[in-house]
Amino acid sequence: MPEPSDHPEQPVANQTDADLYLALRGGQTAALGILYDRHARLVYGLALKTLSNAQEAEDLTQDIFLNLARSTSYDPRRGSLRTFLGILTRSRAIDRIRSRSTALSHLERLRSEHNSETPAQSPFDQVSQTEQSQEVKTALAQLSESEQQLLQMAYYEGLSQSEIAERLSMPLGTVKTRTRRSLIKLRQTLTDYIG
Repeated sequence: MPEPSDHPEQPVANQTDADLYLALRGGQTAALGILYDRHARLVYGLALKTLSNAQEAEDLTQDIFLNLARSTSYDPRRGSLRTFLGILTRSRAIDRIRSRSTALSHLERLRSEHNSETPAQSPFDQVSQTEQSQEVKTALAQLSESEQQLLQMAYYEGLSQSEIAERLSMPLGTVKTRTRRSLIKLRQTLTDYIG
């Protein structure tokens, strides 16, 4: 007969997902690690398949499990946690795609407005600019939602880094670091795309 555990409140790997979720809801944060180990591959795989971007899939996987730790939306009586995570991941990935499309549409509209204010160009210049714009749009689409947002605020809305930090309730140093990383990533993506 197995010995009783010294810490019966500690979740163990052989508990069911429902038991682990209830333990997590009860404040046993170690349960999240076990659930993550069990289901992270599923969540990441679905996110990657839908988003076609490894960084965004990693970000979404992290968000899904943080959401699981904070929310009470899962009810073990209504179905398996695996199914719940699959549906939640797909839904959130589609939301991100829609948000990305909206952001790109907004950037395109801003670019169009800006172009309408410039003097008439030769047909060759217009074609060249359209090609460059398409390359930039394609490169921007490879960035995460937060990276796109930072670059949009800085370069299309003309906000200073201090204004961005204030609007996003984020430390100024973080904004500076993330903006720089986003620009480096955009530049590399453009280099890879053009080269």
